[in-house]
This record gives sequence, C-alpha cells and structure tokens, in this order.
Amino acid sequence: MLTPYDEYPVHQSPYPFSHIPSTDYNWDDGYYFAAHCPSQKTVLCTGLRVNANSDMVGGYAIININGIQTTFRFSRCWRRDFNLVVGPFRIEFVEPLKKIRVTLAENDSGLSFEMFWEGTSPPVLEDHHLATNRGRATTDQSRYSQAGKVSGWINFRGKHTVMDPEEWFGSRDHSWGLYAERPPLSPVASLLPPRESKGPKRGFRFWTCWRTGEFSGHWEINEASDGRQIPLDDVFGVPFAGKLYRGWDEEYPLVAARHEMEYHPGTRLAKRGRIYLTDKFGGEWIQDFEPAAPPWFPITMGYSPGSWKDGGTFHTYHGSEELATEWDEFDFSQQPVQSPSYLDKASEAANDSFGFNNNGSEPIFGQEYIAKVTTYAPDGTVAVGGGQMEHIISPPYTPYGF
Repeated sequence: MLTPYDEYPVHQSPYPFSHIPSTDYNWDDGYYFAAHCPSQKTVLCTGLRVNANSDMVGGYAIININGIQTTFRFSRCWRRDFNLVVGPFRIEFVEPLKKIRVTLAENDSGLSFEMFWEGTSPPVLEDHHLATNRGRATTDQSRYSQAGKVSGWINFRGKHTVMDPEEWFGSRDHSWGLYAERPPLSPVASLLPPRESKGPKRGFRFWTCWRTGEFSGHWEINEASDGRQIPLDDVFGVPFAGKLYRGWDEEYPLVAARHEMEYHPGTRLAKRGRIYLTDKFGGEWIQDFEPAAPPWFPITMGYSPGSWKDGGTFHTYHGSEELATEWDEFDFSQQPVQSPSYLDKASEAANDSFGFNNNGSEPIFGQEYIAKVTTYAPDGTVAVGGGQMEHIISPPYTPYGF
C-alpha cells in the first residue's frame, strides 16, 4: 500500500513505507512533545506512536498541575489514513527538526491546546541501542532528543492559559524500531524458557532536555546498581552521552559526567541534584536541577499494559477503526502511590519493561520532573531556566544507599 511518504525519494528498502522491516508487534515509530513551566508547577505533554504490525496509531495528551494528572487517550486504525491526525489531535511540521505545531481540539476531557514547539538547539541523535534475550532482539532502536521553547495556549476546565516562551520550556523525542516488549502484544513469558540474566542491572537513570538562557541541550546517564557507567542490556542505552549548545551552532559534545543527588528522606523522590559535565574540549560545566512539583507518571500515556481502561495499550484495538477515546484523572500530589493500571494487580502482564511499573503490589514513585535548572559554564557565565528531568532509581542502587 502506498503512503504520502512514498512520494519522496527517501526510501531505505525496496518496499513502500507501509511495509515494516519486522513482523514484531513491538516495532513502532512515534513522537513525544512536552512543555514545562516550573513557576506554574505545570507540564503539558503529548505524543503519538504508530504500530504498523497491529495497524494501530494511538496517542495521548497529559496535563499535570502540581500533581493532579489528567490524561486524554485516542487511537484508530493506521492504514486507513497515514496523516498525523487522530480525531481531535494533529501534528504539523512547519520546519522539520525545528518548528512543530501540535493541536488538540475540544473533546470531553476538558483539555484542548495549540502548542507551537520550537527547538532552541539541534536535535541530538542518541547512540543506537540493541538489547537481546536468548539471541532475539528485544530493543533495537534509534532516537533523537531536542530542547526548545513553547508558545501557544491551553484551555483546561474553563481556564485559558497563554504559554509564554520565556517561561515554558520544551523537550521532545522521536524514536523508532523495537523499544520494549509490551504485553499483551508480546510473547507469553510462561511459554518460553526463563529469561537470561546477563550482566549488571540498571540502578540509576537521569535523562534531560533543558534550556537556560542561551544554553540548551540534551544528555543522559545510565548506571549499574553499583554506580558504574557501563553498557546495560535493557531498554535504555548508553552509559553517558549528550551535547550542550550555545545558541544553535556552537556545539559542546559531552564526554563525562558525575552527580550529587539528594532525596526526600525515606523516599526515592529527588529533592535536588548537581551534575558535573565535561565537554570534549576539557571544559567543566555544572548544572543544578531543582524539582518544582511532584513528578508525573508516564504510565497513563498508553505505553503500558492496563493504561487503557480495557486493559490494553495504544498498540491494541479499542473497539473502533475510526476513533476511540477515553480520559481519566489521578491525584499524584502525595507519593508513593499504588499503580494506576487498569489491569488486575496480580496480572503478570502488569510488569512493565520500562521500569515505570511493577506487579501492583508495591507503591511506586513518579519519575518525570518539572525542574528549575541553573547552568554554570566554564567561562563563568551563569544562566537560569528549566526543563524536564527524568530520574529513575531502580533498587538496589548502592551509591545513595537504596
């Protein structure tokens, strides 16, 4: 089947774009866009993913205001319409890799918006990541991440908010390939040999897109349980990588990082963090991250089994080829909380490959923070701004006593 993308001379296989080079139901392609405002303790994030092998495209829009999180989810069958439109939701690329318009028209959730997302530095292509189990690829993915600024408006439950690009900080990513095994469209574990236990487990993750004055960029840290920055055989990739930019063209590739984190007593909730970054020219940068609100939960987006009320994900069919929608609201202002999954808590499928969920028996913490960010450049410049701080502690993690 031909798609509008087949008009362009960009094919990398001898097949139309509707033909996916994998029969795995976990092969997908999609976007994440976010706007963060630390002063208003608010995040608006939205995105969409195509799962060609189940013929589904689905997405979400989340608004979290100081811990109160409302999520609107939507899906339809994909091959009937290849445009980036699902019901009231639309993505338009005004200038690829730089300027994007994302809109959500009025719907029964009470949330609508027009987000004009603009990169303040180029997207950073993360290292390709491959993870395997018993010889089968479970993650085989490319991703780029980008920092930016956001303008536009939000209507939510009768309140109209104008997004000032000086106060609203943007983050986004685009990824494609095999990300993670996602029940129910994944092998039934009980019918297979036990999973291999290969190498150390991940204990620490810090991923961020941020903007402070003329500086912006993306970097991430992944560490084993003992604090070593080494390759890990899971859904997250490199031990450390990223770039800082001054403006659009002045680039500082990063080669090393260390961190000093502080947590609220008795929890895995970050209180603040100081990160020391070394660029390839030998310069040392320091960044301070201070969360502005309780962290929000990506589990309601639609990735995880049970994130839709029928127990599925945005890769599964929800009763309509043309459009299925639903919404919900949770209070995450006090954490930890019980998993908000719509699956039976005892279900094995509730185990989420991202590490964002568990089997429902233990309370969980959020991992996506709206943060105030301060950057100290090697030349003495100090710049203040904000961004997204994705931070996950997966015990055991010995450096901080978890």
